Amino acid sequence: MIRASTTRWTVFAPLLAALALVATWGRSLPTVGVIVVAVFLAGAVLAAVHHAEIVAHRVGEPFGSLVLAVAVTVIEVALIVTLMISGGEKSATLARDTVFAAVMITCNGIFGLALLVGALRRRLAVFNAEGTGAALATVATLSTLSLVLPTFTSSVPGPEFSPAQLAFAAVASLALYGLFVMVQTVRHRDDFLPVEGDGVVTDDDTTVERPTVRATLTGLGLLLVALVGVVGLAKVVSPAIESAVANAGMPPAAVGVAIALLVLLPETLAAVRAARRDQVQISLNLALGSAMASIGLTIPAIAVATIWLQGPLVLGLGATQMVLLALTVVVGVLTVVPGRATLLQGGVHLALFSAFVFLAASP
Repeated sequence: MIRASTTRWTVFAPLLAALALVATWGRSLPTVGVIVVAVFLAGAVLAAVHHAEIVAHRVGEPFGSLVLAVAVTVIEVALIVTLMISGGEKSATLARDTVFAAVMITCNGIFGLALLVGALRRRLAVFNAEGTGAALATVATLSTLSLVLPTFTSSVPGPEFSPAQLAFAAVASLALYGLFVMVQTVRHRDDFLPVEGDGVVTDDDTTVERPTVRATLTGLGLLLVALVGVVGLAKVVSPAIESAVANAGMPPAAVGVAIALLVLLPETLAAVRAARRDQVQISLNLALGSAMASIGLTIPAIAVATIWLQGPLVLGLGATQMVLLALTVVVGVLTVVPGRATLLQGGVHLALFSAFVFLAASP
């Protein structure tokens, strides 16, 4: 159960991570330094989960699921733009690789873990098919518009959008994400609330005292600090990851996958905790909401950044990636339609996630 109060370690972990970020930013670290930074990174991840749950418990669902998803994505966008500015032509596929990795991690990794944990506890993981189906449809549409169509358009050679096409994709992504948030939080809020085993929609747990306004604001501030620490320290250790990937003979896309896994750790842990409390719907809200935020906020930000960024912007997926995306959507639909899932569905999504990680490392 979520505690309204904030324990000492959850206060100090984000602050220490921020200090470590300031001390190590832009520096080449030895092996010992990388290990120390990794420890601070892990502490920031766990603290981010704690503070996100405090805020979520105060504002209720489905607003709470939006807090972590949007916060992580905003900082992720800033990280992508920063790396693209400093990376030049070498970062032409960075936005594509990061967004696609986020979609596969959330829609297969987090999704599958939530269903697996929920099914282990109650034999069946129960959720609201209407809300989850609408979220999956939005993710599929955003992914196709932003990541699949550039491979087939002909205005510009290669898997790239023309300026007009990129502007359209950016506006469409932002509009769809905004529309989904309105539907999720206002017009059809009940479709995104947890359900009991008999299909009855349940609102927030009123038997537990909600955090005070002061505790919530403190948690929100520390959440933002922790997320900055997570993303910043992930960038600090990324050279070590790049070196390890290069030494292992893996493709550059594997770096984006590794960094995306680090950045999405807070959401993954929060989703698993929710599933352990028999609130699978909250886990699915986090997974699909994170995928939508990653596309709906990243593509418009990159479109604006191209005004001053140099070099090409490759958004179109390759054949292998499109097959994985198509299979993810099909399997996701078959999983969502019944409104309940067994261990098998969770295992299928985790198998797809494993295939994505393996093929990213060994294409």
